[in-house]
Order: sequence, then structure tokens, then C-alpha cells
Amino acid sequence: MPTSIAAPDVPTMIALLADRKVRVGAQFALASQCEASMVPVREAAKRHEMDFLDASDVMDMILSFAHCTLDAKEKARAMRDELDKLGQQDRAKIAVEAKRNAENDARIQQNGLKMTDPKRAKELTRQEREEVYHHSLKAIGLDENGPLTPAQKQIVERMYRTFSMLMAKTTNLG
Repeated sequence: MPTSIAAPDVPTMIALLADRKVRVGAQFALASQCEASMVPVREAAKRHEMDFLDASDVMDMILSFAHCTLDAKEKARAMRDELDKLGQQDRAKIAVEAKRNAENDARIQQNGLKMTDPKRAKELTRQEREEVYHHSLKAIGLDENGPLTPAQKQIVERMYRTFSMLMAKTTNLG
């Protein structure tokens, strides 16, 4: 039975980071491997298998770990700087996506409000109306193509009838 951590254990230690009860211990275990854990930790952060902050913490621990060589510590410092930049880029990308999603949600909500006014509803295309319907289902946690309980099926059917009724009232289709 092994009593110490070795380089082949790095992927297991990375997987353990998801368990908040052992996260700090896993970080120390990764840091104890010095250079052997650096690239796997960076790649795990890039794949979102661990937080960029956790990955930077591992590099900081390598910097302060007496067992690691000076060369490993220099590489850890450079890796930490790289991780910080990657984390900033990732956060910026997430912010752009969140802004785009918020704008899209606002547009769909405005279209939903238009659907309640027969005059303004005529401005909407069928695609925009269907988008409102599907967005409404998603907002309450339902997917008409997924598994549904009988009560959920009734809700979907009722929403669809309401949607169809609004479509008929505001278009020349009905």
C-alpha cells in the first residue's frame, strides 16, 4: 500500500478538487509533485475541470514548497501568471455571453408582452412567437420534448393552447 503521492496520482488529485471537503488537501498533494503537476493543472483549468483560482493556488503552493527546485518554482511563477491571464480571458468571455443572453432574454420578454396586445402582436413573426413559447417553457423548467409527469404535460398542453389562441387572434391564420 503506497504511503505517498507520486506523479501518476496527479489526475486523481485533480478529480478530487471537485470535493470541497478535500479540496485543500488535493491542492497540497498536487503542489507536492512540483513540476509534474503544473501542465496537468493548467490543462484541467483550461477544460474547466478545476477553477482557475484553485490552479493558481496550486502554483502558489509550489512556490512556497521547500521540496520543489528553483527551476520548478520559476516555472510555477510563470504558470501562475499564465493561469491568471487565462482566467481573465475566461471571465471576459463569460461576461460577454451573459450580456448577450440577458439581451436575448429581454428581447424575448418584450415580444411576450407584445403578444398580449393584439395590435402589437401583429408585429411579431411566427418564429418570434414560438420563441416566446419555448422560452416560457424553459423559464419554468419544462422541455416539451423531454420526460414529463402527467401534471407537467397538462401545463405544457395548456400553455400551447394559450399560445395557439394568441396566434389565431393576432394573425390571419385563424
